[in-house]
Amino acid sequence: MTAESRANWSAQDTRLACRRGELAGQTSGLAAGYAQANLVVLPRDLAADFLLFCQRNPKPCPLLDVTEPGSFTPTRAAPGADLRTDLPGYRVWRDGKLVEERTDIRSLWQADFVSFIIGCSFTFEAALLRAGVPVRHIELGVNVPMFRTNRPCEPAGIFHGPLVVSMRPLKPADAVRAVQITSRYPSVHGAPVHIGLPEQLGIADIGRPDFGDAVPVAPDELPVFWACGVTPQAVAMAARPPLMITHSPGCMFVTNLRDEHLAVG
Repeated sequence: MTAESRANWSAQDTRLACRRGELAGQTSGLAAGYAQANLVVLPRDLAADFLLFCQRNPKPCPLLDVTEPGSFTPTRAAPGADLRTDLPGYRVWRDGKLVEERTDIRSLWQADFVSFIIGCSFTFEAALLRAGVPVRHIELGVNVPMFRTNRPCEPAGIFHGPLVVSMRPLKPADAVRAVQITSRYPSVHGAPVHIGLPEQLGIADIGRPDFGDAVPVAPDELPVFWACGVTPQAVAMAARPPLMITHSPGCMFVTNLRDEHLAVG
């Protein structure tokens, strides 16, 4: 299956490929035009705290949907989908430690689980490409590089931890265009939070991401940083909830929402 043919998949095609075990890698560039999302699954007794955390930190955690307790179908974002099987990869966190990665969480599902569907920057990449702004990790066929920063999120209940950012290297003129384009997509992280000078974010080595894959940054390019939906995974490490399930970085849930419907202005 070529990258071009996968880009032409519908959202349902992508989810069914995950459900059948045919797709286990990162989803950047797949199902063009459909909004992609991060996933956080928590027991009900922690859901109110995490909902408040998302409301207080809308840049890294813009909510697209929240399920009823026990439901594995996000009725607004993707009616008929199954959050237990329809992502390429999941991470299981216990007491702040990553204990397992798997492609199916049916055997772990609990009747009190609440799922949070959080907008992902992969969504606005199609708009960048349409405008002629290059996206390096798509060109290279790798995952986007992601970094923990020295910027703390606003805490809520038990949840606290650092902001995580994704990075795309761009020439200055393209960086300006990227700000203009992505600012129209606040529900999938919106405009960048920082441009250039990674050390100001506490990033010591731009070639060693904490999540995802390294990509080259040319001498005439600026690293451009967006708030990232992997932030809850850094929060899990800091807050140490007894149980949290998330997507594997880059292995997103593809919704039925169209990216152009999420644009504002």
